[in-house]
Amino acid sequence: MADAINQFSDPVFLKNLATAFLLGLVPALLWLWFWLREDREHPEPLGLIVITFILGALSVMLVLPLEKFANSLLDDKNMLIVIWASIEEVAKYLAVGLIALRSKELNEPIDYPIYFIATALGFAALENTLFLMHPLAAADTTTSLITGNLRFLGATLLHATSSALVGISLGLSYFNGWFSKKIHLVFGLAAAITLHSVFNFFIMKDNGENFLNVFGFLWVVTIMIMLLFEKLKRMSRQ
Repeated sequence: MADAINQFSDPVFLKNLATAFLLGLVPALLWLWFWLREDREHPEPLGLIVITFILGALSVMLVLPLEKFANSLLDDKNMLIVIWASIEEVAKYLAVGLIALRSKELNEPIDYPIYFIATALGFAALENTLFLMHPLAAADTTTSLITGNLRFLGATLLHATSSALVGISLGLSYFNGWFSKKIHLVFGLAAAITLHSVFNFFIMKDNGENFLNVFGFLWVVTIMIMLLFEKLKRMSRQ
């Protein structure tokens, strides 16, 4: 406890924390602005978006001990990648379900992916902050900037797109019955976990040398998601 108090009284630590927080938060906010523009016709309440974003960030604190526990049980790295992806996608879903899915403001098909993306970007913001703390603590500014840019391009977009798949799947079932909604939820989570796992697998393979190829694939998925957004917009107008 005393060590933690001393750490927070250390100006260097506080500077590194503030820098990591900004490098983690700003990319997430830029992506959030990008995706919110897809819902310009009937925008969601800013307060609810902020709450959803914060809940997504807080869900990181649930994910970290679960991933650490899974790491202590499994030796198979490939299986571990899938388990970690599953934990993160389910945690983000629970964060959305805590408030947003219960809100009366969720009254259009397109609202589903909007709230899922807001949660995912909150998750990414805190995850990026924690990830950047190590190179900053080692006084490696160059590595921090490069890492921040790569996470802006890769990991942050990954969280947004994978959660968007869950939201889009639920949005497509907006006018369907209860059972159909559950099937769409399972399908959406499976698609999100698959995308997340494939991305992490290829990033970790060959020490990330094939990053550009994986990133290109991720942008193809993003373009497909944007096309599905148009379908949800048409459903919302109906």
